[in-house]
Amino acid sequence: MAPETGRAEAARSARLRGMPRTFDDLVAEALAVPVGWDFGWLAGRATEARPWWRYARLVGKRMAGAQAALDIQTGAGELLAGLPVVPPRLAATESWPPNVALARQRLAPVGGTVVEVADDADLPFDDASFDLVTCRHPTVLRWPEIARVLAPGGSYLSQQVGAGSVRELTDALMGPQPVSQVRAAARALGGAEAAGLDVVALHQQSLPMRFDDIAAVIVFLRTVIWIVPGFDVERYRDRLAALHEQISAHGPFRATSERFLIEARRPGR
Repeated sequence: MAPETGRAEAARSARLRGMPRTFDDLVAEALAVPVGWDFGWLAGRATEARPWWRYARLVGKRMAGAQAALDIQTGAGELLAGLPVVPPRLAATESWPPNVALARQRLAPVGGTVVEVADDADLPFDDASFDLVTCRHPTVLRWPEIARVLAPGGSYLSQQVGAGSVRELTDALMGPQPVSQVRAAARALGGAEAAGLDVVALHQQSLPMRFDDIAAVIVFLRTVIWIVPGFDVERYRDRLAALHEQISAHGPFRATSERFLIEARRPGR
């Protein structure tokens, strides 16, 4: 641990002085970053364009008109805590204990409640409890549960990761891979309709990404674990080193993220 920390400090110091950094130093710097759903460390080292529909703004507008709202897999509660107006009843679910604690702390001042529940578990709420359900980048979608907790006439609004997102990085480390359709927009459409919901909007967009150094790649892969399943620095060290050389010689590694927005309503009223 100490040698890794020392190398991480040396790499940061070299970056501030504009000096070239070795592959080993960048790896050490990346491994010193705590794993968690927080992309703040990547600022200035990796970028990703945002979809045209501006999900946070959409959620803010819908929340302002809701009476009872639920945000599924809320993360650390950043989105809800930043809402200009919250509904009289605001609830959220989250599965990762550190995020549960942070979300509870952030949402308590606005009267929001956070329930710890596994992503693939039943939602711990009564039927027809909410007129609005939201979710940004769900890991698991349980459409029957979403339909169950929506009141008649209620809406589900979600931004999701699409099929093949960041596939360039997957292929760079694992070799060419087939694109799974588990996260495809068409699959979400089918799931919503099978649960008895009416899909009223479905938008898709491909967005440019860039990684300025191999440390940014490693931090991203340690956080977004499905891009390279079972990712481990030592296991992929040779591929990472080759990618480091590519970035050093030709500039940032470029990839594409896939996003889609889906809005579905429960018939009624």
